Amino acid sequence: MEGADKNVRSRLMRLPAVDEILKSGEGRGWLSLYPRRYVLKAVRDGLEALRRQIIKGGEPPCDPASVSAGIESLIKEYVAPSLRGAINATGVVLHTNLGRAPLPGAALENVIRIAKGYSNLEYDIAKGQRGKRHAHLRRLITDITGAGDATVVNNNAAAVMLALSTLARGRQVIVSRGELVEIGGSFRIPDVMAQSGAVLMEVGTTNKTHLRDYERAIGPDTALILKVHQSNYRITGFTSEVSVEELVALGARYRLPVMYDLGSGCLFDLRARGIGAEPVVSEVVQTGVDLVTFSGDKLLGGPQAGIAAGKTEVIGKMNENPLARALRIDKMTLAALEAVFFAYADPEKAAGEIPVLRMLLEKPETICERAGRLASATRTGADVSVEVVADSSEAGGGSLPGVKLATFAVSIRSGRLTPNRIEEGLRLGSPPIIARIKEDMLLLDARTIADEEVPAVAARLSELLA
Repeated sequence: MEGADKNVRSRLMRLPAVDEILKSGEGRGWLSLYPRRYVLKAVRDGLEALRRQIIKGGEPPCDPASVSAGIESLIKEYVAPSLRGAINATGVVLHTNLGRAPLPGAALENVIRIAKGYSNLEYDIAKGQRGKRHAHLRRLITDITGAGDATVVNNNAAAVMLALSTLARGRQVIVSRGELVEIGGSFRIPDVMAQSGAVLMEVGTTNKTHLRDYERAIGPDTALILKVHQSNYRITGFTSEVSVEELVALGARYRLPVMYDLGSGCLFDLRARGIGAEPVVSEVVQTGVDLVTFSGDKLLGGPQAGIAAGKTEVIGKMNENPLARALRIDKMTLAALEAVFFAYADPEKAAGEIPVLRMLLEKPETICERAGRLASATRTGADVSVEVVADSSEAGGGSLPGVKLATFAVSIRSGRLTPNRIEEGLRLGSPPIIARIKEDMLLLDARTIADEEVPAVAARLSELLA
């Protein structure tokens, strides 16, 4: 026993000191490349891990090369960005957990152009005086939607809260029970409404609401009629809802503003391509509604933002609300959104340039060809089956609920590795590849894998399966 203790002490004494490592050639090299705090942390943590192993009776490699390799691995782990790119092989186009809409190239170029220097974010160059940041998007949004004015905040929930706070703080807002939705992260319309200071007035039932229900609820304290689009769910069967046109007419009769929260928001008519029944924002504006709100990073295909478009008087009041400053977007979001809206000036061009639209509209045969290339490039062992199979994708991100998109995926079955083990191996690599498991096989949906990502996915699969 005493000999064992002596051996442990001897091994511990042979470990280099922290200062000795920092002064070594490797240490000086690390300090020239990485922040000192993370180099120091890695050296201390690496040595401490070796000490614990030795004390427990282990015999970890303690030669200088092995110690340096372990420390360098820790340094790289500590300095690696937490937010990093990933490959979406799930087939869910607007995957909320993976950042929703990937941006088009023009948006990325505009962000870099604006972010790398100064800009006229809040400066009116023509007048030589302070300007308004939302003015940069006003013309594009009003041109494309037909609205009288527009403003942008940091997400659609914020746009809804700003509108309710502006138009109905301390007063009643009438909304159908069937439209009291919950959006991502357990945020609910009633909660957003309460935070805005507006008072909820529910009418109708979960499955049926009639125009008379709205009319009976109108009273002296009524400030607004709110309609919420079923962008992330569907109620089917014995149902009835009131159209926005009917609500606009009712609002005009009682001199009440009408607001339509579209949620996902669509500028391109997907219905004409046989995809869903999502209303186009410009059509909603044409009904005469006072205000419409929608997201920037869903079917629009841009950055996270909340767009409010409507009548000039309403938007003007929203911009004067002190809450507007707390919810405003930054210059990089504005730059990206400007490029995205500009693409919609030519809808057919937008369909090819905006990744979300391109993925939603892509023909199954094109997806099948990409899946085939991925399967062919994957090298495997004898116990592995790699096939191209027909499947279905979805829009995701609270958009086009119930709509299934015909797709093709690469299916992986292995006699040696479980689907969960292959999924983990893909997920923990660099970059992470996020796939899904279905019926005891791993699936990689080619709809959301970009052409340029195919070699990287094939290489990782080959590494895991060969």
